Amino acid sequence: MEAEATKLYDLIDCQSQEAVLAEIIMIISILDCEIIVHSFQSVYQDIVRLFNGDYPGYRASNTRYHNLEHTTMVTLAAVRLIHGSAVGGFRFKPKNILIGLLAALFHDAGLIQTRQDRKGTGAKYTIGHEDRSVDFMRQNLSARDFSKKEMDDCAQLIKCTNLNIGMADLVFRTEEIKMLGKIVGSADLLGQMADRHYLEKLLLLFKEFEEAGIPDFDSEEALLEKTEGFYQNVARKRLAMDFDNIADHMARHFKNRWNIERDLYAESIKNNINYLKSIINNGHHDRGFYRRHLKRGGLVSLVG
Repeated sequence: MEAEATKLYDLIDCQSQEAVLAEIIMIISILDCEIIVHSFQSVYQDIVRLFNGDYPGYRASNTRYHNLEHTTMVTLAAVRLIHGSAVGGFRFKPKNILIGLLAALFHDAGLIQTRQDRKGTGAKYTIGHEDRSVDFMRQNLSARDFSKKEMDDCAQLIKCTNLNIGMADLVFRTEEIKMLGKIVGSADLLGQMADRHYLEKLLLLFKEFEEAGIPDFDSEEALLEKTEGFYQNVARKRLAMDFDNIADHMARHFKNRWNIERDLYAESIKNNINYLKSIINNGHHDRGFYRRHLKRGGLVSLVG
């Protein structure tokens, strides 16, 4: 495959949990951090069980935007960004890399309902779900070889995925942990907005927002039409100001790992936003029109 034509989703099968895990482990090995592989795999398997409904006490995930694929994509983006940062000269302790990757794995666990919770879906917990994610993380890691200090670090990293919390509002134990917070927060944005099916998945996100009572989006059309504004005024500003443009290190990862001298995340996000703008600028702004132009993955059929 020509490097010039390669797109982000050409590199691995992002819908395969096994393929994503294998790539994450490959990058961990490139980082000379094989010592953390067993612990990471064990938690990864627990997260897969959790989302699939096989974890004791919990129902299967029923949020179709914030699903298992989203979690694994954020985790993959995080390890890629850690690697790119390392290529750029940053040094991370193996255990801290593990804590960063576990924060990515746990960051949306708070959207999973318990077995006893039969009302609605996990989307009702959207506002404040990060605190529930932290609670689940502590429950899971307390049964493993993790100290309170390490769980506290992981909690702060999970909070970096909350768009309503700025980095200045959080206290980090070390500068290294703070940098990992910037990486995890950046990965959460990059992982979803660079998704090949991002625009189609916005229709599923609207359903989650609707149940959670998120204001300002009274229709899926409104969400689509406000997405560029979110990208320009929220996502890009957060990546630049809160996270100090650490996402720029992603290009170093692709050069080192794949010999591709481009930032495939930035390209994919740009393509998504440009296509969305072309639809908005040329359409009649009704639901049917948008749905006819969002055909990838057959996801529209899941919306109803």
